[in-house]
Amino acid sequence: MTLSFLLTSLIVVASPGTGVLYTLAAALTRGSRASIAAAFGCTLGIVPHMIAAMLGLAAVLHTSALAFAALKWCGVAYLLYMSWQALRETGALAVDGQIRERSVGRVIVTGFLINILNPKLSIFFLAFLPQFIAADEGHVLAQMLELSGAFMAMTFAVFVVYGLCAAWVRERVISRPRVMAWLRRSFAAGFAALGAKLAFAER
Repeated sequence: MTLSFLLTSLIVVASPGTGVLYTLAAALTRGSRASIAAAFGCTLGIVPHMIAAMLGLAAVLHTSALAFAALKWCGVAYLLYMSWQALRETGALAVDGQIRERSVGRVIVTGFLINILNPKLSIFFLAFLPQFIAADEGHVLAQMLELSGAFMAMTFAVFVVYGLCAAWVRERVISRPRVMAWLRRSFAAGFAALGAKLAFAER
């Protein structure tokens, strides 16, 4: 594992995207516990893409326009659904003073679905990881597992930091309905914008 891999991964992970936006939304609407659950769910959502890359399914996704389009439009639909949920005062991103166990589970599942429906992650594992795997050293699968594990650990750590910072701010804005309404609209617009961006994405 090289320093260049770690730095490049950090840039990719820390860049604002669907997972970051969802973690921030969970933190601001439900608190620090939910933000950690969101980070965990988003990290779990990487696993199917990693397995797909190892099995060669990512290559199929990369070369098949139909497969890419199917996954892409599922992702677009889900992001638009999240946008609608963000606008609803009783939706998944509604402000909740007490975090219940089932709520945490729901946050994890939503984070998992957000990342599993992101076709760009499969392309990322197909195009990015191989650059840092030394084929001449053998144990390619072991190298891929090591790099993928590092990427997932970094994802979880960075998302938790984002979430805890947002949860800290939450205590200062939750008592201000107008601010929370503005935040809900902002997250709704963010999810919709990411959905539109994904809709125009090419393989």
